[in-house]
Amino acid sequence: MSAATTTDLAEVNALSFERALAELEAIVGKLEGGNVPLEESIALYARGEALKARCDALLKDAEARVEKITQGSDGRPTGTVPLDGE
Repeated sequence: MSAATTTDLAEVNALSFERALAELEAIVGKLEGGNVPLEESIALYARGEALKARCDALLKDAEARVEKITQGSDGRPTGTVPLDGE
């Protein structure tokens, strides 16, 4: 992996979900527009892949932390269970 690629990956991994998603959406818009030279398209695609991976990782992390509130027969909260505990 080249130094530029390693640096780019570190930069992407420091982005918040919102920033990574916004940049990914901008890249998709550029690529869908079809007015980007081939070499730039390839670079944008590679960055987009890194941004997608970052968003996926952040979503999986958030999903793992989300808990579902359980309720008793009287409707009052009785505790929590993991989201996947359904």
